[in-house]
Amino acid sequence: MIDMKYKRNFCITAHIDHGKSTLADRLIQKGKIIDERKMKDQLLDNMDIERERGITIKSQAVTIPYRANDGHDYELNFVDTPGHVDFSYEVSRAIASCEGALLLIDATQGVESQTVSNMYLALEHDLTIVPVINKIDLASADIEGTKEQIDKELGLDGSGALLVSAKTGQGIDELMEAIVTRFPAPTGDPEGQARALIFDCNYDEYRGVVVHVRVMDGRIKTGDIIRMVSNGTDYKVEQIGIFKIDFEETGILEAGDVGYIIGGMKTVSEVRVGDTITLAANPVTKPLPGFKEVKPVVYSSIYPMDSNDYEELKSALEKLKLNDASLVYEKDNSLALGNGFRCGFLGLLHLEVIQERLERDYDQAVIFTAPSVRYKLVLNSGEETFIDNPSEYPAGRIREAEEPYIRASIITPSEYLGSLMELCKQKRGEQTNMVYLDEKRVELTYEMPLAEVLFDFYDKLKSYSRGYASFDYEVIGYRPTKLVKVDFLVNGKIVDALSQLTFEANAADRAHKVCDRLKDEITREQFKIAIQGAIGGQIIARETVNPVRKDVLAKCYGGDISRKRKLLEKQKEGKKRMKMVGNVAIPQSAFLAVLKEKEEH
Repeated sequence: MIDMKYKRNFCITAHIDHGKSTLADRLIQKGKIIDERKMKDQLLDNMDIERERGITIKSQAVTIPYRANDGHDYELNFVDTPGHVDFSYEVSRAIASCEGALLLIDATQGVESQTVSNMYLALEHDLTIVPVINKIDLASADIEGTKEQIDKELGLDGSGALLVSAKTGQGIDELMEAIVTRFPAPTGDPEGQARALIFDCNYDEYRGVVVHVRVMDGRIKTGDIIRMVSNGTDYKVEQIGIFKIDFEETGILEAGDVGYIIGGMKTVSEVRVGDTITLAANPVTKPLPGFKEVKPVVYSSIYPMDSNDYEELKSALEKLKLNDASLVYEKDNSLALGNGFRCGFLGLLHLEVIQERLERDYDQAVIFTAPSVRYKLVLNSGEETFIDNPSEYPAGRIREAEEPYIRASIITPSEYLGSLMELCKQKRGEQTNMVYLDEKRVELTYEMPLAEVLFDFYDKLKSYSRGYASFDYEVIGYRPTKLVKVDFLVNGKIVDALSQLTFEANAADRAHKVCDRLKDEITREQFKIAIQGAIGGQIIARETVNPVRKDVLAKCYGGDISRKRKLLEKQKEGKKRMKMVGNVAIPQSAFLAVLKEKEEH
């Protein structure tokens, strides 16, 4: 085993698209832990969704060996983290297992909103931060400007920033040296009582639960009996080792190491991310400080397309929950869709990713309802309650309602300022601050309702600013609002899975949009189909799906007009009778169409 003073634990953190995964590839190549023939881009992004979307969703840990200029062999443990605001919980867990952070900044984009929030996350955990300027090989790279931004906006030493190009490999040697010289060695007592923090886990069909740990004190070996501090259950360690892309068994982990433990944990509910592992023979009583409880901001219900698949969906969600600790769910049911689950997510991208993972990794055909936020209600009786599900809305019994507000920070080139201010105003935002960061870039701070950001805010922000604006937010509490429940009726019957809670002034607009989208999705029948949006008994929007018309006059050529009229009257009567008994099938795509903005031509 390598002495503790020759170990370094660090993470790579940055705004989305600043080159974290590419930098991770270069470090892996330098460590020569994988055959050159097996090397591919974004090696650590091993989910199909990650590779297709070009984003990191799960943080991944890797151990690489490195011989420094001082002649010593070092062991570098690093974690590649996601950049998107919806996965900042992943970042906070990765950070808890490290002593240092490489804060990556794109030389063409400069400091962006997520760069700032990731830096604060690292500072909260007392990490040593080394700024790294990436993409210096590009013609549009502004290295001096980026150094100034590091000084001004982050308060770090811009002159000490390392210059690299993760794509070409330029500056990687200097970076490896800086990791060894600038980051502190891990602290801890290898001879003390064993304590290890669980910072991630995943489910393997053959091995059960694989636990990812950072050992703080003591050592754990194959064959040891380990104990989970939170629930007191014991397991025997079957396999223990480090991550070198695949699992590499070492038989022991000691203070300062990052690795994995497999110990016969069969079910998902036995392991909790943030828990402490200790030895049953000499247990610690006080757990390590875990992670702060994650608070979902977006709620949606998931139903299986076929109600017989309910149990399968339940086990798929359990396995996903193990791998993604920020997913929260409970049982739910609907008249239209049967039994399902009410889930809480950290944002809309998080919701989309969970949906794709359920469909791909677990082969589930599912329907999601329109996303909603959690509202705070004071009832006429004076009782306070929270609701996020339109079906629980206590109509007529509400004295006052409050909705969650966020503080949004938008960094944008100054030429897009006008259109972005207009967008925030449409979304009921109140401007609280505006700062010119330099000649070209402005930071806008707005306070706005979270519900307004859910549907199309992010897409519009990107299109208005041609992709240059960056957006980050935090929830700041509840404020009074006027809330109504909008129901949708198809042929006079309420479809409860389409109901939405919305701000009163936006209700008619919202209802028109949803009716319009449903009209495009519902297939035409032999009779007229009315699609209506209603608040209580009052209809506020309507669209009609026209009937398919059979040509009853086809055989009728020539002759008196009254013959034709008789046939048409007969058809009309038949259609009326059909309408009375006709049920409308609502396709899966209709539920999804409600969530998406219609393409504006």
